[in-house]
Amino acid sequence: MKTTVEIADSLLEEAKAAASSRGVTLRQVIEEGLRAVLSRSEKKKRFRVRDGSFGPSRKRESRSWAEIREAIYRGRGE
Repeated sequence: MKTTVEIADSLLEEAKAAASSRGVTLRQVIEEGLRAVLSRSEKKKRFRVRDGSFGPSRKRESRSWAEIREAIYRGRGE
């Protein structure tokens, strides 16, 4: 497929030089670079926050921020 992409002149010159020194086409260098970037993003794992709850039940309670703040200022975590 043909497409038009604008890239910095210096980057294009560097890519052309890399293609020439490797004896491949500019298209091959660009495709290789795109594949490398795309495969790198697929390998990234999604960040997950570990369960930080504590206590015997590890039960999660549903409280509003106002209730949590009030409990903190009372000096109790209940």
